[in-house]
Amino acid sequence: MKSMKGEVMLNIPAEKAWEMYRDNDIITKINPDMLAAAEYIEGDGSPGSVRLFKLGPAVSSYVKESTEKIEKVETGRSITYQVIEGDLKKMYDPYKVTFSFMPVEGKEREKCVAEWKAEFELLNPTTPLPEKARDAALGFLKSFEKFKLSKQVI
Repeated sequence: MKSMKGEVMLNIPAEKAWEMYRDNDIITKINPDMLAAAEYIEGDGSPGSVRLFKLGPAVSSYVKESTEKIEKVETGRSITYQVIEGDLKKMYDPYKVTFSFMPVEGKEREKCVAEWKAEFELLNPTTPLPEKARDAALGFLKSFEKFKLSKQVI
């Protein structure tokens, strides 16, 4: 299986970033151009739950929606999904994504490293690597701190 990852430093605590990512109401307000809607269509966010992401106009030329089944949750730290429906499923199978939020040592109350990691198999040898998905995810994660600074958060 192939893999790809990327990370960004956020000027918010890992705990806050985790809460923002897990809350459907908040995550859809962070950057609506990238993520227009998120909802749990099965379950409550625990392993086995199914979450639907409808992506916004900034990324809709690449991916319009993705239905993901939650495989693993390390509370306050990381969540792993497997894409079960949507545009990415037509290009990669399997396609698993892990989002992690790790405190920066000595600055736990101020900063965290947000990481995106994908494991995948190409369905067609001419399918591009998911670099656009990585770049979009990292851009979206970086917008967490702008949203937090706007004082709209929890």
